[in-house]
Amino acid sequence: MKTHQPNPGHLRDFTTDARVLFIAAIAVVVATAGLFAGIVLLKLIRLATNIAYFGQFSLAELKLQDTPLGLAAVIVPVIGALIIGLMARYGSEKIRGHGIPEAIEAILLGRSRLDAKVAILKPLSSAISIGSGGPFGAEGPIIMTGGAIGSLIAQMLPVSDNERKTLLVAGAAAGMTTVFGTPIAAIMLAVELLLFEWTPRSFIPVAVAAIIAEVERTLLHLPGPIFPFQGGMAVSFLGLGGWVLVGICAGLLSGLLTRMVYACEDGFQKLPIHWMWWPMLGGLVVGIGGLIEPRALGVGYDNIADMLDGRTLATAALLLLVVKAIIWSVALGSGTSGGVLAPLLIMGGAMGAVLAGILPPADPGFWTLLAMAATMGGTMRAPLTATFFAVELTGNTHVLVPLITACAAAHAVTVLLMKRSILTEKIARRGHHLVREYRVDPFALTRVREVMTSQVESVPATMTLHGAAAFLTAPETRHPSFPVVDENRQVLGLIDPPAILRWRRAGKHRTTTLGDLLAGSKVTLAYPDEYLEGLSDKLLMANVSHLPVVNPESLQLVGYVGWKDLMRVRSRKQAEERDRSTLLGFSTRRGKQQGVA
Repeated sequence: MKTHQPNPGHLRDFTTDARVLFIAAIAVVVATAGLFAGIVLLKLIRLATNIAYFGQFSLAELKLQDTPLGLAAVIVPVIGALIIGLMARYGSEKIRGHGIPEAIEAILLGRSRLDAKVAILKPLSSAISIGSGGPFGAEGPIIMTGGAIGSLIAQMLPVSDNERKTLLVAGAAAGMTTVFGTPIAAIMLAVELLLFEWTPRSFIPVAVAAIIAEVERTLLHLPGPIFPFQGGMAVSFLGLGGWVLVGICAGLLSGLLTRMVYACEDGFQKLPIHWMWWPMLGGLVVGIGGLIEPRALGVGYDNIADMLDGRTLATAALLLLVVKAIIWSVALGSGTSGGVLAPLLIMGGAMGAVLAGILPPADPGFWTLLAMAATMGGTMRAPLTATFFAVELTGNTHVLVPLITACAAAHAVTVLLMKRSILTEKIARRGHHLVREYRVDPFALTRVREVMTSQVESVPATMTLHGAAAFLTAPETRHPSFPVVDENRQVLGLIDPPAILRWRRAGKHRTTTLGDLLAGSKVTLAYPDEYLEGLSDKLLMANVSHLPVVNPESLQLVGYVGWKDLMRVRSRKQAEERDRSTLLGFSTRRGKQQGVA
């Protein structure tokens, strides 16, 4: 009899090995490629803007509201949207949308494979969309582009699916760092939204990519922080109430914006025309909105700077919020190409500027900053990412506590009000449900001895094949399989009806003992102190539903465990979350006293 005894010495906090260093080295190359992709995207946006609104083939930094086109400017977003529709239909449909849901879908459902078309067409389509007035940011497209670059590099190397996912996310983190100069927020975005795990094998390469991208962008003299802000407010309970109030309002705004986007998407899907033409209709709304409020067009980074400096009046902020929300939700719902992060900052900041007049006194721009971060965190369901993003954008570490307070409040509101975020709703509409709660697997905490059956029914090795067949088919037999033990209660194997049939078809004589039939066979065993995580693998590899549990020293049978026992662990975990009880017993004693009385 051949057995495999447990080896508890191999258990560690993490399963990561030295191969993570190899993946981290590749992440350096991915980061550099993602950096240059981000720079190219920013240049393309500026070039497209200057061509579309000023007729200049240049990279000069010109403002959309200074365009000489006048009323004719309304047609520019329509033309840009038409080009994007053609690119999506005849190039790659994956360029539609804001990028992050597509990256998530590739990670979870597509073995982290993105093709070269996406790496080329996504930044190009986004540059045309934003450059022609689309009210979007560059972060979603660059996350998708950086991820495509990481995926392409990984596809040329002998790596696992998990390693390919890590390199895809490393490219995305490098791209986000390039655009905003926020490496910590890029790492947090990877953890909260893209990796769907918290392990050193993925965290280390992603961190390496974000750090390398930040160092390289600094050497290239790219600005950072891009929105310097040193304001704040005195810490008080009154201030705390203001932070929470801003978070609640941001959460409500997040819910409203999410519903607006998908209401517009539902409306477009009812139109009797091909989806290629939808962006043109969205572009028309963008063009009209641009006539009402030109500052609502494009990435609008100057709006963020003005609001943080306190130069935006409440009435102007309200107009910007309303127009931006309408044209952004309509354009995004039409399926054009663009990101959500910068628009969320602008709309959240505008709300903060409107609320500042009724909130406790603070430095100009303080409430705007809190509302920006909380709206981003609530809408994307990424409160830590939003908190660090705001800190890195402004270079102000003194507002960490107000920021996390507002972001946590917004997160609570959106979690309680909405089933899904603006990102996961897109994936759910394609027929895939995601759970974004990361927990320790109960199989990794539960030992076999906690769930096994200790009173085991077994059959002796001296039983004949005929006797085994009669035993298994007897009306009083309650189980489909039984361990076979010798005189020392050591397990020789398992018997079940299929095994009996195989032996009979093989011509084995009815008087042959089970000991002889099982002689030399390999026995898969479980041990009391091993974890269910390993046991589930054993059941799968052995293609059985039950395993005998033996003492690791004497190999004597001590229990029996099966797949139903594993399912009970899942049920017990759910009961721990569902059932409520008083552990100290105060309520019980009080109840007894009342009963006696």
